[in-house]
Amino acid sequence: MKKKLLAMTMALAMTAGALSACAGAAAPAADAAPVEEAATEETAEAAPAEEETTDLGGVSEDPNTLTVAAWDANFNIPALQAAEAAYKTKNPDFKLEINTVSGSSDVENAVTNAASAGDYSTLPDIVLFQDHYIQQYVTNYPDAWQDLEDASIDWSDFGAEKLSYSTIEGKHYGAPVDNGTAIFAYRTDILEQCGYTIDDVTGITWDRWLEIGREVKEKTGKYLLSMDHSGDDLPYMFMQAEGLSQWKDGKPDIAGNETYQKILQVIVDGANDGVILLCNSWSEYTDESIVGDQVAGVMNGNWIIPTIKQVAENSGKWALTTIPTLSGKEGYAANGGSSLYITANCAKHELAADFLAYTFGGGEGSMETYDNALKNGGVITCCISAGKSNVYQEPDEYFNGQAIYADIVAMGANVPVVEQNDFHYNLRTAIGTAITNATTAGGGADLAAEIQAASDDIDRQMSL
Repeated sequence: MKKKLLAMTMALAMTAGALSACAGAAAPAADAAPVEEAATEETAEAAPAEEETTDLGGVSEDPNTLTVAAWDANFNIPALQAAEAAYKTKNPDFKLEINTVSGSSDVENAVTNAASAGDYSTLPDIVLFQDHYIQQYVTNYPDAWQDLEDASIDWSDFGAEKLSYSTIEGKHYGAPVDNGTAIFAYRTDILEQCGYTIDDVTGITWDRWLEIGREVKEKTGKYLLSMDHSGDDLPYMFMQAEGLSQWKDGKPDIAGNETYQKILQVIVDGANDGVILLCNSWSEYTDESIVGDQVAGVMNGNWIIPTIKQVAENSGKWALTTIPTLSGKEGYAANGGSSLYITANCAKHELAADFLAYTFGGGEGSMETYDNALKNGGVITCCISAGKSNVYQEPDEYFNGQAIYADIVAMGANVPVVEQNDFHYNLRTAIGTAITNATTAGGGADLAAEIQAASDDIDRQMSL
């Protein structure tokens, strides 16, 4: 019962506006339609388990057919269709029956209810599952999953950070799908007005970045960064770029943490000085700050690229690079993503494992799978070898000829592994409040005291 309540609590945390969770449902493509609506829709529809989909379609009796449940018809589904087409070159009789659900919570709650009932027959052969939640679900419901230890997958072909989510107690359970590597994109024309280039904001300290940001604001009126503060992922990404986590040994590692306080101080100072715009909602973040042309910089998971590209007249005026850090080294982070998992209800494990290995796992069909997934839905590969295709090397005119997709794959290989926790979104909410209270507009409260209060709040929630 406690496990079911935990899963329901996590679903409700998503409802509160889990941008990172939604990131798995939105990714970049040169010609992709705006996808932030799909992400918002997924969040809005998350609800307590008993109101969610519990039957994901089950399995097929046909020996060459696999069933899979996934969300987002504009993003994940085209990737699965690309994988089906690629695998047909190996097995012409193969068929992938795709059950498109409204959001990731449908899958999470279906697994929870199946496990609670002790009956996994409602599950399909394969499910798409969010990276931030899978470890708790494998821990709570170990009988719901089949591992991929026997799959012909070269795990060294993936970044360690991506694999850290789907590797539980030394076993690989998931085949990585979408690349959540964070980018920092800048308007190069705005930088040039202030005498800077993309190189001047690459491999710099946050202190120097704030100096440049103040100058940009003074001379152009534009912020150098914005974020949806109702689901603020900046602290997480900033810390990961330092190679650090907000957690240590399963507990929040924020109170009394000098590095963490310095990171939050960057955000507070940026907000106070007009360098960082903390938006009140997802739509304000995307529609007003980015599409509305209020910012000269955007940092988030690479799935934010279609939002940037909505402003046609800014084509050729953007470039992307790495994240500043406290020391000035180039920083790497990720935000969002998901992987594919074989359920206990799959009686065709050999077929399922071979399909995943051949398509998403670096096999012979991976390059074809990911080329078409990128072109048709915007999914960027986590598989390093697949990112070496000609499609990934193509220059992107919107980003002034930069081969952004190849660069993103290369950056993803450098994202450090940091400790994760199922209270990720709870902490994000608490720290968002701390940042608000510490800004001048929020009352200028003592930042250290606010961080302590947030830490105490999470300790209380974790003890319930």
